[in-house]
Amino acid sequence: MSGIFISFEGIDGAGKSTHIERLANAFRAQGREVVLSREPGGTPLAERLRQMVLNDAMDAMTEALLVFAARRDHLQQVIRPALDRGDVVLCDRFTDATFAYQGSGRGFDWQILSVLESWVQAKAEGGTTPILVQPDLTIWFDLPASIAAQRLAGARVPDKFESQPLAFFEQVAAGYAKRQAADSARFARINADQTLEAVWRDVDRSVRAQGLLPC
Repeated sequence: MSGIFISFEGIDGAGKSTHIERLANAFRAQGREVVLSREPGGTPLAERLRQMVLNDAMDAMTEALLVFAARRDHLQQVIRPALDRGDVVLCDRFTDATFAYQGSGRGFDWQILSVLESWVQAKAEGGTTPILVQPDLTIWFDLPASIAAQRLAGARVPDKFESQPLAFFEQVAAGYAKRQAADSARFARINADQTLEAVWRDVDRSVRAQGLLPC
């Protein structure tokens, strides 16, 4: 069986974690091996870089470089080997988050991010138009920032991104929308301001519509 790569995107509080686990169980019920991971993170090195990105003061370029360094290790050590084995990889955020957070939220140059993406995610070295490792499906949990803030209130000590004002998250949402517009066939935009069961039905429908689970 071919490997399957699905990323889950959205701001914290949108409900990604709940539905990642439920989708993992749906794939396991079909006899598939499932790898659950996250970004930044997924390897010991990438997890150390994650702590820096989420907590240390730095400019947007430094953030972007650290995130892509973590992504490179994650791809080499976890994602690509799993896909080569035919496993299902479900990842809490991938490159779309970098464009949304560092690109739109922090105002960093999208063209530079695109260059880093082409370097880090190329399936093979060389070539003028490299084929990139990208998710087969990206599920974007779209939720108003004000509602996400209500859900997270008092849940945990916020990191430096969760502490940003609502305007920051509105810019992040615009970044996700821009990425969706550029690659609409890969995206499933889910209204996350629904009951858990309604959101799950939309997630399940999106995965099956792509032929990744049997209908």
